[in-house]
Amino acid sequence: MEAGERRQLRQEAAEYYRGLRVPERMEEVLNALFPLPPQDLYGELANYFSKFSKAPVICKLVGRKVIDGVGEPTLEVEIYCTVKNYEKRICSSVMATHSQIPENALPETIEADERERNESVYTAVEWVCDSLNTMLRGLDPTDQCQADKILGEYFEEKVEERKEIERQEKEMREEEESGKVTTSPASGHSGATPKQKKGRKSGKKVSEDTPIPPAEPAEPVLCGSLAIGGTSLAIARAGATISRVPLYLYTALLKHKETPKEITLPLPMVTVLYCEKNSPTKLKLVKEVMLIPPVELLLHQGIEIVLEIQKEITRKIESPGKTPASRAESRRGRGHKAQPGPLKRFSHLGCLITGYDSLEQLLLQLQAACNSLGLELGTDLYLAINCAAHELMDYDKGKYEILTGTFKSPDEMVAMYVEMIKNFPFITALIDPIRKEDREQWSSICRALGSKCFLIAEDAATQISKLKTDQNINIAMCSGVVLKYINQTTVSDLIELTGILDGQRHISILGSPDRESSDESLVDLAVGLGARFLKLGGLSRGERVAKYNRLLAIEEELAANGALRKPKLEFVDFAEEKPAQLPDVLPAPKKV
Repeated sequence: MEAGERRQLRQEAAEYYRGLRVPERMEEVLNALFPLPPQDLYGELANYFSKFSKAPVICKLVGRKVIDGVGEPTLEVEIYCTVKNYEKRICSSVMATHSQIPENALPETIEADERERNESVYTAVEWVCDSLNTMLRGLDPTDQCQADKILGEYFEEKVEERKEIERQEKEMREEEESGKVTTSPASGHSGATPKQKKGRKSGKKVSEDTPIPPAEPAEPVLCGSLAIGGTSLAIARAGATISRVPLYLYTALLKHKETPKEITLPLPMVTVLYCEKNSPTKLKLVKEVMLIPPVELLLHQGIEIVLEIQKEITRKIESPGKTPASRAESRRGRGHKAQPGPLKRFSHLGCLITGYDSLEQLLLQLQAACNSLGLELGTDLYLAINCAAHELMDYDKGKYEILTGTFKSPDEMVAMYVEMIKNFPFITALIDPIRKEDREQWSSICRALGSKCFLIAEDAATQISKLKTDQNINIAMCSGVVLKYINQTTVSDLIELTGILDGQRHISILGSPDRESSDESLVDLAVGLGARFLKLGGLSRGERVAKYNRLLAIEEELAANGALRKPKLEFVDFAEEKPAQLPDVLPAPKKV
């Protein structure tokens, strides 16, 4: 290179660096660092100049099939960003899945569900690695709103594609059926007899049966929809990582547009007993029994109390029959035969599986376990019951089967719950006490018990996509709703929906799906969104305990920063016409 060319090159380089203010900033930082010579000079220089680097952008999405907490396939989404000219893995998220298959489903139904789940995960991986990878490349990961908008539009395109395929398939079936009818004259004659027969039966049935609202069809789940929720959550985690704040603070910032000075943690509803509906015992009314720690205690103190109660319940259930059988078997040298029993002790929800013949039997056992530890239900901790009423309805009789052979109409169910809360006032929450279709009875029970107990809709609430209708909640009257982060749900959906719930006297409860993963993001979302309760299951199984540990870690961090605000349990009096009146508040517990 000739001297003139070198001179020209140096001049261009000087202009380039001056244009970016490199000499000016270099002189500034060197002058600032010289009086206090740092041990790592180049580290300080890197920190200083990193402030002027370009913001990271998404450069790659990776989707893969992984195994969840119950051994079923699910989706993991990884986010890679271009950071200071290099590709860097930022984070990943694993989606939990939710099954709508009841306990007593036929084997072929379960097998079909497994096939659909495998196909859905496979499709979701394709969406992430192909279309979404291309569409989101170059996007700022802190722009959650734009990311979720892209994801929502893509999902709507897929829904329309599916509808078009179904329309074409329907037309083909109709053409085939019409062809069969024209070629077979006997088919028209044979169809008339069953039609007349059906008409006579239906006329008789209308006069005899009590009309009840039919069950709403299950919300169809689009194959591959996991990709939408998984990608939205992964981008939220990436945004928090790049912003160097915890996900719960990042979520609160997205919702409120500013970082709150104080945060109230959601109270955990800890499942201690799981009552199978198809067990040989008589009680059908109760599916989950949950304990709620008092608001006056820190969460780690409340969790410790619940753990002790869980151990005490386990001892009381196992001690009557387990020890004699074990001794008898050991005397015969066949002690190994006693082992199969405990294999089914804990459910996928991380709690003990059991059954009872009556509600009183269940509650007396819980009271006895608490009394053994010097605790009192209704004072030192509270009870919540998941009734799962949609699983109780006998549609032939038009009634709920609350005990084996004992049936009640929807109106009788309301009267039963009123009597239950009168006799057992320590029950502070009922989840799904009635089907979502019985809206009139939801209104009745809320007016009767709303000032004494939380009436919460879980399965009685529809999918998040159906909950939002013109800024109103498309559900029956209730105290609150259990929201689950599944399928095509996005972080923006949760932010919008919890905002609507906040303004309409509803409480938000974030719930863990049946098939949970080890991803702890649900806890951060619940804290950041200001959920009143957090329904995570029991204190067993690693994927569930990990979430409780995350909740305790957040509590410790907020307490250390002086940003922890104590929660309040306030009921809503639905019968009260004056909204300005303060709601009832739970009594303070005794000191333990």
